[in-house]
Amino acid sequence: MTQSASPEQSEGVAARSSPAVIVTGGASGIGLACVERLLAAGWRVGLIDRDETTLAKVRERFGATSAVHIAQADVTDEPAVDAVVNDMAASFGRLDGVVNSAGIAADIHVLDTPVALFRKILDVNLVGTFIVGRAVARVMKDKGGGSIVNIASISGLRGGKGRAAYGSSKGGVVLLTKVMAVDLARYGIRVNAVAPGPVDTPMVRALHGGSDQLRYLERIPMRRYAQADEIAGVVMFLLDGSLSSYVTGEIVAADGGFRGAGLMELED
Repeated sequence: MTQSASPEQSEGVAARSSPAVIVTGGASGIGLACVERLLAAGWRVGLIDRDETTLAKVRERFGATSAVHIAQADVTDEPAVDAVVNDMAASFGRLDGVVNSAGIAADIHVLDTPVALFRKILDVNLVGTFIVGRAVARVMKDKGGGSIVNIASISGLRGGKGRAAYGSSKGGVVLLTKVMAVDLARYGIRVNAVAPGPVDTPMVRALHGGSDQLRYLERIPMRRYAQADEIAGVVMFLLDGSLSSYVTGEIVAADGGFRGAGLMELED
């Protein structure tokens, strides 16, 4: 005679069947917006960040939510990343995607950019994206595939003042995304990137002074900065295989029209 599963067992099976994703830089900005949107859509989320202050806030916020696993790790630390990714994959019982959102930025003239800062920004934004993406891909290739979404930037697609290090790192993310898409397609792993324009996040607010904001608003057809959740919506599209199953190697600019803008009418 077959024994029926208890409500607790059924709930556990249902939970383990729901998709699971890792979000780096998930304690603030675009990363946090992705976490919130993914949870609302029924995904389980492994949230990784290196800043203990912001992590304390998300632990307080999501501590009672079993769908969120929170870990402190530096994306440039290869052994730590491998350990955290493998631990989260084992805990979730599956791994369907990753959002590489961890990043740092600077606005410094090329002549004044220290080599140490240039290397640090490349290490976090580009090498960190590679380390995390590779670790997740190694898990997903044996689990039927999945989706990797890298957060690039419009600064990686267009030259901008003060972006020697940041723009170079994000330009690297753009090409890394395309190479990973080619190498991983055979395993059912799609790799895409979102290239945001200016977004109203703590990092951007610290980086953009008043004059920079005016310059951007003059050149963005939509005449405003994005909200982090608007970028998260594009990320969700690329993660969800039911919506984007034939999309890989793409760089989606979510920039209010900034990349494609030419001469614009002056507002009254």
